[in-house]
Amino acid sequence: MQMFSFDFMRYALIAGVLTSLCASLLGVNLVLKRYSMIGDGLAHVGFGAFALTAAINPLPTWAAIPIVGIAAVFLLRVSKNGKIKGDALIAVISSGALAGGLILMTHFNVRNDINRYMFGSIFALDKSDVIVSVICSAVIIALYIIFYNKIFLVTFDENFAKASGINVSLYNTLLAVLTSVIIVIGMRFMGALLISGLIIFPPLSAMRIFGGFKATVICSAITSVICFTAGLIITFYYSLPPGACVVAVNLLVFILFTLIGKFRKVMK
Repeated sequence: MQMFSFDFMRYALIAGVLTSLCASLLGVNLVLKRYSMIGDGLAHVGFGAFALTAAINPLPTWAAIPIVGIAAVFLLRVSKNGKIKGDALIAVISSGALAGGLILMTHFNVRNDINRYMFGSIFALDKSDVIVSVICSAVIIALYIIFYNKIFLVTFDENFAKASGINVSLYNTLLAVLTSVIIVIGMRFMGALLISGLIIFPPLSAMRIFGGFKATVICSAITSVICFTAGLIITFYYSLPPGACVVAVNLLVFILFTLIGKFRKVMK
């Protein structure tokens, strides 16, 4: 296609497809464990981290990964063991990180980047970003395949997993850290306000039709890649924000899958 003759479109396609694939894999576990809003909270932390890297030149944007990774571990541990639980803690961290990021960008006169970090841009990626995306995605997919059985047990029954000798805390932390990596990579073209859509929509869509874990994971991955590619094509031809287009396509697919799921129940 002519659109992929441009470097920025090829960069967006490669990084976007890999990020969408990884986000959909991790998203199944996050949704089933009721951790899906952690992705939204980490996206806001990512915005604050991006603001910091933009203010302290010449740090590359992927330098935000350790910051968001630490926030992921903190959010997971404190939400389970602290006095502030669940959505309240996520709201505190989200609003605090967002406010801090806006203050930093305003103070260091990098306000032109606010819209790009908030809503994403296909022009934001360069070759180094793609290389980082490929490496990180390869590591995430490899870890997910290697520890698939243990992740499966930890997702559905933590008590049984503990009884089986699995370090539940370790795998929950691994899940949170891998999610933080995907969020930092995906924020470049999806934006802080929309990146959680890559994590939440594909698994929810797959669950409308499939009940098994493996089938849900596979369907989620395929759906995510197709929706991202379709959203990117719409972005190019209609000059619309990429994050919004990708989320809109995911929403339409979710509605379609929901109708198909209800139709199948009626036909049984």
